[in-house]
Amino acid sequence: MAIPFLQVARVGAYIARKHLSGQKRYPLALMLEPLFRCNLACSGCGKIDYPDPILNQRLSVQECLEAVDECGAPVVSIAGGEPLLHKDMPEIVRGIIARKRFVYLCTNALLMEKKIDQYEPSPYFVWSIHLDGDREMHDHSVNQEGVYDRCVEAIRMAKERGFRVNINCTLFNDAKPDRVAKFFDSVKAMGVDGITVSPGYAYERAPDQQHFLHRGKTKQLFRDILSRGNAGKNWAFSQSTMFLDFLAGNQTYKCTPWGNPARTVFGWQRPCYLVGEGYVKTFKELMEDTDWDAYGVGNYEKCANCMVHSGFEATAVADTCAHPIKALGVSLRGVKTDGPMAPDIPLDKQRPAEYVFSRHVEIKLAEIGNLKKAQGSRAEAVQAAQVH
Repeated sequence: MAIPFLQVARVGAYIARKHLSGQKRYPLALMLEPLFRCNLACSGCGKIDYPDPILNQRLSVQECLEAVDECGAPVVSIAGGEPLLHKDMPEIVRGIIARKRFVYLCTNALLMEKKIDQYEPSPYFVWSIHLDGDREMHDHSVNQEGVYDRCVEAIRMAKERGFRVNINCTLFNDAKPDRVAKFFDSVKAMGVDGITVSPGYAYERAPDQQHFLHRGKTKQLFRDILSRGNAGKNWAFSQSTMFLDFLAGNQTYKCTPWGNPARTVFGWQRPCYLVGEGYVKTFKELMEDTDWDAYGVGNYEKCANCMVHSGFEATAVADTCAHPIKALGVSLRGVKTDGPMAPDIPLDKQRPAEYVFSRHVEIKLAEIGNLKKAQGSRAEAVQAAQVH
């Protein structure tokens, strides 16, 4: 596991305080999306398919830092869209670091050469570079040639400047275990500090709907990959060992979506970073008013094939804390890559999916329109007052 001792200690102390206080639901990592605009159009992405008035929206520095304070999670993952398109991103990052929160700045790396001098190395800061495989795999994933090479150059540049660098890798059903294993070997050779890996989530509006993984294939894929790396021990993952064990089909976990709450330009997104079924204004509302039992594998059709870290990493961490001897055994032996798999959660009682994307877009567009009208009215009133 490629998580530095400082982060392990601080997050561990945070979890201990929550457990001692009897709090059952608490966040581990805030997923902060201060914009949806991106300079790529990846085929598996369902995050950027919005009209221009919404893509032009930005969370302000104040809104971002208020979300960090309100949530209280020890880790903040800044995603999007492409965060480096936000002109105030350096100030946002500095504000989060000043609060002693660990920042993972997710980026496709296309703007890093231009922007990197605006950031400083810190034990609280990590570049998380999107890299879905070798040159052919990644450039195919992002629908643009040459992006892989720019990512590799960005990794080299960041490491030379003393930054911590992770890669964020999403796998789909066309992933070849041998090829993925060789790719992991290659990023290890680059000096990357950690790998975050996850199966792609089937966003309902992603352009490519043919290559998302179902749970059975996900488990076998990760077994086949990890078996080629000494049960996963050859590579440094920035994830808990128990989450990797879950991906390989050795644990039956229910998701804990409150562990990775999402704050976007729409508000606090319920129930999770991946499924947008509604929005509220405050983190307190999100935690207290969301019907959590209505979501998750076995409860809701949209969740049926999900095994993504934003839903299950917090579950794995809780399991590690509850069963440290079991977790230590997996860490020492490596992830089991053969034999029977743990039973999965039955899907026979799940409720059917609801498709509400268009409704929320209409609500946001109306909100933007009303705000512009109000701003116009205020401007006219100011002009009239100046005339008189």
